Amino acid sequence: MRAADPVNDAPDGILAARAADGDTRAFEVLMHRHGSLMRVYAAKILGSSAEADDVVQDVFIQAWRQLDRLADPSAVRSWLMRMVGNRSIERIRRRRDVANIDDWDAPLASNETPERIVEIRLQMGELAQVVAGLPDGQRQCWVLRELGGISYADIAEQLDIPNSTVRGQLARARRRIIQGMEAWR
Repeated sequence: MRAADPVNDAPDGILAARAADGDTRAFEVLMHRHGSLMRVYAAKILGSSAEADDVVQDVFIQAWRQLDRLADPSAVRSWLMRMVGNRSIERIRRRRDVANIDDWDAPLASNETPERIVEIRLQMGELAQVVAGLPDGQRQCWVLRELGGISYADIAEQLDIPNSTVRGQLARARRRIIQGMEAWR
């Protein structure tokens, strides 16, 4: 039977307050407690475990430096998750700036003709341009929902907007994407 460890068993709020005062052990417990969830969340948004690890590491560094600014220490989990989401979205934006059309390759059946492969790549390039042209709020909601598979409620929490706004942003984004892809019908 393991001996009780008051730091390991402490609630998040107490750990966050202690870590804000410089207690590295309390911060380490928070990292172990929430690190896995943060990695899964980042990987789901980014589609890459390697990038997710980088994002989580960056967020932990940022959190250590900014814990003293956290108004409600008991909300440390949602604060960390919001930072992970924001940092993941930043990575996606940077990717878009340097993305190559070849990076958008759709899985192709082995029996696809060269003409069909070119057509699919052209469609994906057009989709990338249409998505890049969406207003920020619409693009963020669309990327989190359609590429990340994130629920409406999680998107609302992540972007700090109401669920109704998420639904509206997604509806407008989908309408603009349909209009932008009309030539491919």
